[in-house]
Parts: sequence; C-alpha cells; structure tokens
Amino acid sequence: MGLMEGKKGLIFGVANKNSIAWGIAQALHAQGAELGFSYAGEILKKRITPLAESIGSTFIEECDVSNDQAIDDVFAKAADTFGSIDFLVHSVAFAPREDLTGRFVDTSREGFHIALDISAYSMLALARRAALIMPDGGSMMAMTYFGAEKVTPGYNVMAVAKAALETTVRYLAWDLGDQKIRVNAISAGPIKTLAAAGVKSFRKSLHYVGEVAPVGNVSQANVGDTACFLLSDWATGITGEVVHVDGGYNIMGAPDPEKMDW
Repeated sequence: MGLMEGKKGLIFGVANKNSIAWGIAQALHAQGAELGFSYAGEILKKRITPLAESIGSTFIEECDVSNDQAIDDVFAKAADTFGSIDFLVHSVAFAPREDLTGRFVDTSREGFHIALDISAYSMLALARRAALIMPDGGSMMAMTYFGAEKVTPGYNVMAVAKAALETTVRYLAWDLGDQKIRVNAISAGPIKTLAAAGVKSFRKSLHYVGEVAPVGNVSQANVGDTACFLLSDWATGITGEVVHVDGGYNIMGAPDPEKMDW
C-alpha cells in the first residue's frame, strides 16, 4: 500500500514533462494519490492533458491564479469531483522577462506587482479555498528557491516574490494549524525547467551548484520524493518549514578551491 493511498489533491503549476511540479505528481501517483491539475492557457493545456491522462487523472482545469473568480470556479469543480481533498501543491511563479534580465534596481512597479501577485499572493488565495474542502486536515506546500535567502544575480524581483512566498507559508501554517492543516515549502536546487530558462545565466548557475553542492545537483525525482513525504501522514509534525532539496548547496559558505578553475 502506497504512502498516499486514498489521498486526493490538486497540483497547480505543471507546464511540461520537465516541470518540478510534474516530478511531484509522478511521486504522488506512484504512492497511490489521486490527482487533479490546473493549467494557465490553451498552450499549456496541450502539454498537460496527455501527462495527466498518463497517470489516470481526469481533472484538468484552466485557472488564472490572478483572478479570484477563476480560482473559485476551480475549487467548486474540485469539490464536486473529489468531495474533499487532502493536499495542495503550489508551483506557480511568474515575472515579466524584462524584470529578470536587467538590474533589480530598475524593476518596474507593474512588474513588481505582477511577480508578487502571481508568485506569492496566489498561494494565499489557493490555500484559503483549499482549506474549505479539507475537513479532516491536510497538507499544503509551495516551491521556492535559495534566491529568497541570499542574493542570486539574475533572479531579481522573483527573489523578492519567493521571500514573500516563504513568509506566506509560515503565516498560513500558523493560521491553519488548528484545522490540522500543515503548510511547508521546498527550496529546490537549480533544475532545467521552462521557468528556469527565463533566468539570466541559469546554465552557469546549474554548473556552479553542481560543482559546489556536497552531493551535486538534484533532479525532479529528488524534489518529488521530498514533496511526497511532506504531504503524507509521515510528516504530521512538520509545518511552517522551508526544506532545502539542493544537494546541500545552502550550507556552503565558499566553494572548494580545488574544484574551481581559478
């Protein structure tokens, strides 16, 4: 019997087969979970539908996370389909490309608002609705990145959005704790995804982390396994945490000079 047998939940943020959210979905499915998916726009629908169907999911709904009515509609459909859910996965982030390629000091007001709304406020908006259909408690999680803690050149306004997301996770953990709902985040190391392609010098960062981290770069599967644990009943004493799945990169103060081409 799988770790998530009998559990039902929603995943927001799968863009294609390389998405971290898809790695999480695969791990949850392998452990027996029943999954529902949300996508943003027709282009992503064409990519997500065959993936969802490959693991037996029939709940594939469009949702603009910047639109409250759209979120209400998705959760109303989820309630009709599943009755109740046990977990929620938030893997949604966006910032205008121009605000990721220049200097942080030049971030536009509109770009700042967009990044914070879609990447951080959406977690709050989804959690509020999800909690209403978690009568027996449950678990929620979000995806973040080390750039929220330390300066990562090129991450710019997204770093600010992720810092806001991590704080949102902690306050949700407090608010929802009395409903037996846990809220955590995973800070994943760099992984080749569609979103990562928009970050300046990502390939160089991937190589650097692979050289510096104690056990090297991580994969979708590494993140998926940790997510499955956090969403399961094996993690009932863990909430409000940011769990690093980055090969140990976050513990390093400086790289090993023997490994560097200096």
